[in-house]
Amino acid sequence: MRLSVRHVTRYTYSEPLLYSVQTLHLWPVSGPLQTVEQWDVRTPAVLHAQPDGQGNRVHSYSLVARPEHNLREQVITACGVVQTLGGAELTDTGRIPPPAFYLRSTDLAEPHPRMAGWARACVGGLAGHLDRGEPPGPALLVALASAVADKVAYRKGSTSVETTALEAFDWGLGVCQDQAHVMVAVCRSLGWPARYVSGYFYAANEPELASHAWVDVCIDPVLRRWLSLDVTHRCPTDERHIRVAAATDYAACLPVKGLRRGGGQERLAVEIRIEPAGSAA
Repeated sequence: MRLSVRHVTRYTYSEPLLYSVQTLHLWPVSGPLQTVEQWDVRTPAVLHAQPDGQGNRVHSYSLVARPEHNLREQVITACGVVQTLGGAELTDTGRIPPPAFYLRSTDLAEPHPRMAGWARACVGGLAGHLDRGEPPGPALLVALASAVADKVAYRKGSTSVETTALEAFDWGLGVCQDQAHVMVAVCRSLGWPARYVSGYFYAANEPELASHAWVDVCIDPVLRRWLSLDVTHRCPTDERHIRVAAATDYAACLPVKGLRRGGGQERLAVEIRIEPAGSAA
């Protein structure tokens, strides 16, 4: 499926902005699950490529203004066309860290024995599978993802970007970010490398999921093979998904993250539009 994306992030300020530096995870890369046909990111200052150790395309910019400039707005626009290929399995290449790197605990997706115990108790066949030391297969991981979706019911506004996996797990509520974090933490608790994926999801009747999150779970550490799973929709990823970045958790691949001086009170507005792009010319 060819999908056209337009993602606008707008910051407005009550007082003049004096300085801002921003790091962006807003540029998808081509790979086994998608081909990026065209992409552009427009920012209020010169954009610079930034090194990244997890295979993502990252950029940054810095903006300097004087009080007399009365700068009260920053607009960041990412747009382009991506051909999704409808797959869910991928193999890491190049200098991406080995799967064991994604067993590490992070603040937002920390493993916990209670999560491992819960998974063993509620997913049929999981305990025996773990006892035999077998790597997880697609059917088992889909069952686990569905169990997580049942455990952490989707409810918009029930959590924040700082909510941890264990908090969402205990509260039983969250959004796609929380469901992904819980799935990552559960997998790490079971000894399976897992990472958080940020991206876009196309569904005409679910515009609130245009900005979406899912997970990669390692199914073969030796071959560095992964299965990409959408916990919210209880399925492997497909042609509706556009990958933008993958990392240890949300905090490591925020779409926009930065610091500022001046500006007073800040307001943030995000608009994402995704639609079929039609056939290539």
